[in-house]
Amino acid sequence: MSFADYLFSGQVVVITGGTSGIGAATAQVFAKLGAKVFASGLDADGPHAPRHDRIECVELDVRDRSAVEGFFAERDRLDVLVNCAGISRDRDEWTVNAFDTVMDINLAAAFRTSQLARPLLARSGGSIVNIASMYSTFGAADRPAYSASKGGMVQLTKSLAIEYAGEAIRVNAVAPGWIDTPLATGLFADKAVSDPIQARIPLARWGDPTEVADTIAFLASPLARYVTGVSLPVDGGYLTV
Repeated sequence: MSFADYLFSGQVVVITGGTSGIGAATAQVFAKLGAKVFASGLDADGPHAPRHDRIECVELDVRDRSAVEGFFAERDRLDVLVNCAGISRDRDEWTVNAFDTVMDINLAAAFRTSQLARPLLARSGGSIVNIASMYSTFGAADRPAYSASKGGMVQLTKSLAIEYAGEAIRVNAVAPGWIDTPLATGLFADKAVSDPIQARIPLARWGDPTEVADTIAFLASPLARYVTGVSLPVDGGYLTV
């Protein structure tokens, strides 16, 4: 990484879903770049939660509307919001309850947190980075809600970008491909499934969470000051094949 260590010095970053996987890696990157980071999510004291002097892990369920409202009410400054909270329930998503839960966590919660963050971000001229997916581009029989939520995230990102532009708030998304996170451990261990996937990736390897995190930091930085409303794939070229 070639960013200056002080790139986000003095800034405040909130990451939902920041206690594991891509969210935790993103928290580490922003903290190393000088930001004060609130990494919110479940199992905030768990083994995958990020650890750094400038990171505060907060136990927070994005489905708990009053708790989320209270969390944002306590903030007096915000420069970057990363909407990273997300789940997949695989074929259980064909049940109504699981479908509704995935849509609420992956998509509706991002709308709610963005609206709560909006006044603070307007004050700082900040930005939002949402987490979409390669499943924003294609569907999947085994995860209909996940695919729908991530497709919706791309369109939500565009709508927020248009709506918030007048307040100098930029809104973008990243669309990760096959990233080596705790959520994907079981899949990667299954060679019969994972070998064909890796064979399709032009860069011929799984992505590392920090590679997604670095892209998020770029989109939130002044280097991307004229970029808003985009969804940037971070997938080693998977979608090009």
